[in-house]
Amino acid sequence: MGNLPPKELMPRHIGIIMDGNGRWAESRGLSRSEGHVAGAKVFRTISDYCHEIGIEVVTFYAFSTENWKRPIDEVTAIMKLFKEYLVEADEIKYERQKQGYILRFLGDIKGVPKELHHLIDKTQLDSTVENTTIVNIALNYGGRAEIVQSVKKLAEQVKSGKLNPKKITEDDISAGLYTAGMPEPDLIIRMSGEYRLSNFLTWQSAYSELWFTDVLWPDFTTDDLDRAIIEYAKRHRRFGGR
Repeated sequence: MGNLPPKELMPRHIGIIMDGNGRWAESRGLSRSEGHVAGAKVFRTISDYCHEIGIEVVTFYAFSTENWKRPIDEVTAIMKLFKEYLVEADEIKYERQKQGYILRFLGDIKGVPKELHHLIDKTQLDSTVENTTIVNIALNYGGRAEIVQSVKKLAEQVKSGKLNPKKITEDDISAGLYTAGMPEPDLIIRMSGEYRLSNFLTWQSAYSELWFTDVLWPDFTTDDLDRAIIEYAKRHRRFGGR
């Protein structure tokens, strides 16, 4: 653990865009699927470390709604990895619950293979332990689709006469998002030298601090995360003000 800032300067919610698995593998003469296996190991390391250093929420961008366009063998390998992770998470869920881990899935879960649905439901447990860490896995997730879903919920309330459209607020839209009740991301980290959010937490990231690195996800370490947090703590967040 590096020289991290005091708790009051630490981000409460970190968003991580895991990117570069395929390029990492190809540069080593490996299959893209092997890159995803390597990336899955880093996911476990970083999620555990976030709990260790007291991060309240960490959201991993694991599979977007656009990722279905990838080659079928690559998508199949990724879904297999999700299944393996879910089986493992189910086996240790009560131990994790006692430790203060809360696992959540963000996205259109109905759109993933049916064999994952039951496992996803089984692994999402709450925890009453203090100093919990919510680990969000964005699966079949798209930021724009998430906003549309929230707006549709509000439209239904307006249609039924339960909501006056003139009184709709930003909080109403936020309440219909997958992250409802969670703090908005303070810091978003993007790997692999790309400088965009790629439809990740589109609504929630309005005032997030962004940190970009050329490191590919399978090479990302806890030291890299420390550097991002230390840089974040040095910034003065204005939230649109001067």
